[in-house]
Amino acid sequence: MAKVFTIPVPPKLTDRKERERTSDPRYVDGQRLLVEAMRYLAQTDPISNRNAIELLSEHVRTRFRMTDSPLG
Repeated sequence: MAKVFTIPVPPKLTDRKERERTSDPRYVDGQRLLVEAMRYLAQTDPISNRNAIELLSEHVRTRFRMTDSPLG
C-alpha cells in the first residue's frame, strides 16, 4: 500500500491584485424580489405553494448560485 505525503504551501498574498469591492444594487433588488415572491405565495395558499416557497428560500439562504456573484 502506498503512502501519500502532502507538503502544505502557504498562499502568496503579495501576488494578488487588490480589487475594490462595490455592492451591486441589482443583487440586493434580486433578493428583495425573491422575498416578495415568497410573501405573495405564502399569502395566497401556503399549503400548496410550500415547495415553491422552500425553493425560493433556499436561493435567498445560499445567496443565489455561485455564478450570480454581485462582484460580476
